[in-house]
Amino acid sequence: MTAQTRRTVLAGARVVLPDGVADGGRVTVEGRTLAAVASRPDGTSAPDLAATADDGVHRHDLTGHWLVPGFVDMHVHGGGGASFSAGSAEEALTVVGTHRRHGTTTMAASTVTGDLDDLARQAGALSELVQQGDLAGVHFEGPFIARNRCGAHQPELLRDPDPADVRKLLDAAHGTTRMMTLAPELPGGLDSVRLLAEHGVVAAVGHTDATYDATREAIDAGATVATHLFNAMPALAHRSPGPVAALLEDERVTVELIDDGTHLHPAALGVAFRAAGPGRVAFVTDAMGAAGMGDGVYPLGPLEVEVRDGVARLVEGGSIAGSTLTLDQAFRRAVTIDRLPVPDVVRALSATPARLLGVHDRVGSLTAGKDADLVVLDADFALTAVMRKGEWLVAPPAAG
Repeated sequence: MTAQTRRTVLAGARVVLPDGVADGGRVTVEGRTLAAVASRPDGTSAPDLAATADDGVHRHDLTGHWLVPGFVDMHVHGGGGASFSAGSAEEALTVVGTHRRHGTTTMAASTVTGDLDDLARQAGALSELVQQGDLAGVHFEGPFIARNRCGAHQPELLRDPDPADVRKLLDAAHGTTRMMTLAPELPGGLDSVRLLAEHGVVAAVGHTDATYDATREAIDAGATVATHLFNAMPALAHRSPGPVAALLEDERVTVELIDDGTHLHPAALGVAFRAAGPGRVAFVTDAMGAAGMGDGVYPLGPLEVEVRDGVARLVEGGSIAGSTLTLDQAFRRAVTIDRLPVPDVVRALSATPARLLGVHDRVGSLTAGKDADLVVLDADFALTAVMRKGEWLVAPPAAG
C-alpha cells in the first residue's frame, strides 16, 4: 500500500456475497476498490480489528450490521426537489446526491415524455454526466408510448415510435442511452425494438396496451425489460393474459417492480417475484423530484404533481405520478413486509440492474476488484452508512 492509498477494513458484519451470506465477514477497501472480501477474518467470527501499530488503516467494527453492495437504480426521474428532465447539470447532480445518500451508488437518468427536440437537448446534457461517471446512462421513458396508458406523461406530446425518431434520441445521447421504454404495438414499435437491440440498448415494454401475442412478438424482436410491471399496462386476465403474462413467463425478460406499497399490493409483488425469480427482478424507484423531500407540489416534466402523505399524483387527473421512494426504503420493505430473503433482495437491488445497465464488471456485488460501493444496514435494515468508490457519503456512527 502506498502512502497515498487509503485502506479501510470493515469487519464483523453479515456480508451479502454473490454466493450467500457470510457471518462475521471482512471487507478491505484500498483507495476506490474492493481489495479483498473474506467470509471470516483469520478463520474466526470475531472482528479482530486491533492494529499492531499506527499503520493509518481505518477500521470499523460492524458487528450486528448487514453489509451489502451499493444499490443500482435503472429507473429514476428525480429527487431532492430536482429532476433529470430539467436538462440541467446542477439539478441532475442534486438528484444523484439525494439518492446516493439513500444507498443508490449507481443510477441511470430517466426522462419524461416531452418534445423530441427538448428530449434531445436533455440527453445531450445528461450524456456529459455519464461520461464524467456521475450517471450510468440515460433511460428514455416516452414519448413512444400508448395514449390510453400514458399515466403521468403529457398525452399531446406522445408519438409513434418511428425508428428515425428513436435514432435521433440515440444520437443526441452520444452513445450513453442504456434503455428506452416504448409501446411495441404502436406503428414502428417492433422495428424500433430491433433498432435498439442492434445498438445494445435495452428495449423495455411499458406504458403499453399490447396483447399477449404482441408482447411475445416484441420479446422475440429483442425487448428484455418490463417497465414497472403491472402499472400502465392491461391487467392480467384469465382469457386475456395481456403483457403481464408474456413478460413474466419469458426467461429473457427482467421485470421492474416498484415496492413502495402504493404501486403494487404485496400479494401482487410476491406473485411476480416468485414467477420471475430473483435473477429476473429489478427493484426500481421510478422516483420523481419529491423523493427525499416532504409533501407539496412538484414538477414532473411539463406536468405538476401533488405529493400527499408520500404519494405522488398528477394535479390534473389524479394519476399516480412516479414515487417518492428511495431504494433503502424498498430494501427494508422487501425484507420486513414482503418477507423476501435478504440475498434475493440484494440481487434485485444491485446485481440484476447492474447487469442490465452494462456496468456489472464494476458494480453490483461485493467482489474483489470492483468499485468500493457498499451500504451498511443495522439489524432492523435501516441504512446507517454508504460508501461510494471508497469514500463515505454517510459515515458509520462509530467510524474508526
